[in-house]
Amino acid sequence: MAQTNINFRMDTELKKAMEETCRELGMNMTTAFIIFAKKMTREHRIPFEVSYDPFYSEKNIAALQKSYEQIKSGKVISKTINELEAME
Repeated sequence: MAQTNINFRMDTELKKAMEETCRELGMNMTTAFIIFAKKMTREHRIPFEVSYDPFYSEKNIAALQKSYEQIKSGKVISKTINELEAME
């Protein structure tokens, strides 16, 4: 079967994240794109739901990052569920 190259641009951080995910799945990006192309061709549709999840908004991600940094620096007080219930 003849082969061809496809080139396109992608955000550097997205590429790194995708490469890591593919590595965790035991494949490379080329294999992932081929799987996508075959499934899309077979089903004549994008093979997943395209939607917006507000959890992953820039504002939420920034808030999560801030919380993570606070935890790392020891600025967070942790309590068990029993301790929280006792506060009522």
